[in-house]
Amino acid sequence: MNRSLARIPALLLVLLFAFVGCKKSDSGAGATPAAKKPRIAYVCNGVADFWSIAKVGAEKAGSDLSANVSVHMPTEGISDQKRIVEDLITRGVDGIAISPIDPVNQTDLLNKVAKQTKLITHDSDAPASDRLLYIGVDNYAAGRLCGALVKEALPNGGSIMIFIGRLEQDNAKRRRQGVIDEVLGRPHNPTNYDVPGTVLKNDKYTILGTLTDQFDRVAGKAHVEDTLSKHPDIGCMVGLFGYNPPLILEALKQAGKLGKVQVVAFDEDAATLQSIKDGNVHGTVVQNPYMYGYKSVELLLALQKGDKTVIPASKFIDIPARQIRKDNVEAFWSDLKIKLGKRD
Repeated sequence: MNRSLARIPALLLVLLFAFVGCKKSDSGAGATPAAKKPRIAYVCNGVADFWSIAKVGAEKAGSDLSANVSVHMPTEGISDQKRIVEDLITRGVDGIAISPIDPVNQTDLLNKVAKQTKLITHDSDAPASDRLLYIGVDNYAAGRLCGALVKEALPNGGSIMIFIGRLEQDNAKRRRQGVIDEVLGRPHNPTNYDVPGTVLKNDKYTILGTLTDQFDRVAGKAHVEDTLSKHPDIGCMVGLFGYNPPLILEALKQAGKLGKVQVVAFDEDAATLQSIKDGNVHGTVVQNPYMYGYKSVELLLALQKGDKTVIPASKFIDIPARQIRKDNVEAFWSDLKIKLGKRD
C-alpha cells in the first residue's frame, strides 16, 4: 500500500471507496435507464411540397414534446403505403397519423392498425374506420372557397376544367365537389357527388370535366396540353392538388397562353405563390400542412399518455382553409418561409 494512503484513517478509506462504488453503479449496468421517448409515425399519401411542410411541423412537435418522430412519404401509391404501415406496426410504434390513399378499400388495414396502436387520420379522412379522430380541413367547404375564386376569375362565365391527382381519397372527392357546387350555385350539401366525365353547366358556367393523373406529373401536364388542344377557348383551369397548378402553368407558358387562361389553385406550392404575385394565378386555397404535422404528433402523444379528453365529440379537429390572393400572398409566403426556416 502507498505510504500516504496508510496515513488516512481506516473509516475515511471505507467512505471513499463506497463513494467511488456508488458513482460507478450510477453509470454502469446497474443504473436505471432513462425513459424511452415515445415513437410516433406520420404517414403521408404521396410525395409533394405540401408534405415537406407537414414534415417540418411534425418534427418540430417531436422536438418540442420529446418524441421520436418519423415521417413517411409513399412513392408507389396504396401498396407502398400499406407496406409502410405494416412495417411500423411490426416495429411497435406508439402512434400513427395517416392520410389514407383509398379509405374505403383500406378500412380493414386501418382497423387492424387501430387495434395495435393509437391511430388518427390527417389531411384525408377514413370515417368508416376505427381511427380515433381526424385532423384537417373541411374539404367540401375548402372546395367551395376554391369555387368562389373561380367565379371571381370568370365573373362573366365561361368553361372550366378541373385537374386533380386522384379521386379515391376522401379529401379529393369532397374538395372537387365543393368547387362544382359553388360554381354552379348549388345549396351546401357535402353528400353530393357528380360522376367524373359528365359535363356540368348552368346559365353562366360549364364544367367540362375532371382529369386525374394518379400523381404522375407527366400525365398531369399532358392532360393540360390535351385540354388546350380540344378546348382552345377554355376560360379557367383549376388545379386541386399542390403539384397540379405548376403543371398547368408550365403547359400554358409553352402554349403561349400564360395570362390568357385563368388559373385557380389549391395549396401553397412556391410556383403557385410566385404566379399569384406575377398575376398569372388568380388565387389559391391553402390548408395548414405545418399544423397538420404538429397537431398530429401532439395529439398522439396525449393519447399515448391516456388523455382521451383531446378527442372531441365530432372526432374532427378543424384547421380551416383560407383564400390567398395578390393582396395577401406576400404576408402568407413570408410566414411560411419562417416556419420552414428559409430566408430570402
